[in-house]
Amino acid sequence: MRLVIAQCSVDYAGRLSAHLPLATRLLMLKSDGSVLVHSDGGSYKPLNWMSPPCTLTVLEPDDAQTEAGVTEVWRVSQAKTADMLVVSIHHVLHDSAHELGIDPGLQKDGVEAHLQKLLAEQIELLGEGHTLVRREYMTAIGPVDILARDANGSSVAVELKRRGDIDGVEQLTRYLELMNRDPHLAPVTGVFAAQEIKPQARTLAEDRGIRCLVLDYDAMRGLDDSGSRLF
Repeated sequence: MRLVIAQCSVDYAGRLSAHLPLATRLLMLKSDGSVLVHSDGGSYKPLNWMSPPCTLTVLEPDDAQTEAGVTEVWRVSQAKTADMLVVSIHHVLHDSAHELGIDPGLQKDGVEAHLQKLLAEQIELLGEGHTLVRREYMTAIGPVDILARDANGSSVAVELKRRGDIDGVEQLTRYLELMNRDPHLAPVTGVFAAQEIKPQARTLAEDRGIRCLVLDYDAMRGLDDSGSRLF
């Protein structure tokens, strides 16, 4: 990974146009080819970015750009579309490269991992006629906890959490967006499953057509017979 802190302006051209005026920003170049532009704020979200596959070309500024203080121009071109990100560098404050190695991926805690195993074994909790395809179905941005099929044979992606919040819904939304581009899977519906789902997360999920499922961990482990309770 290469990290560059520079005074720069950024222009994006594609499905829409956007301009970031001259300011000091963090430019992140990842080994997968993606380029992200960050400010010192906005949490984890970049101000602008280009997703792989893309190509970075470093150009000499023209006379007008040189006169405006530009020292080099980065042109990031998307390989599949005509989208382009142009970063006009005025002054570099920091430039470093770091070898991060292979990331093992997100490791779920014991309860989440066990919930995944139990739900895979008790896939009928998703509804009558559901069948398991596989656990940890890999996408380009990470693994979906469970891929199943409903009674009609349609694909169902399941994201599991101990406590379901908005971030979990956003994560499942990104998975669904990618999976629905695959003609072998589409149409794919989503199920957000957790021991507890916060009201805001439920509202967001239902607004996006994602079904919510509250899981009884003790009952799934056979430690609590919820069907025999009086209340």
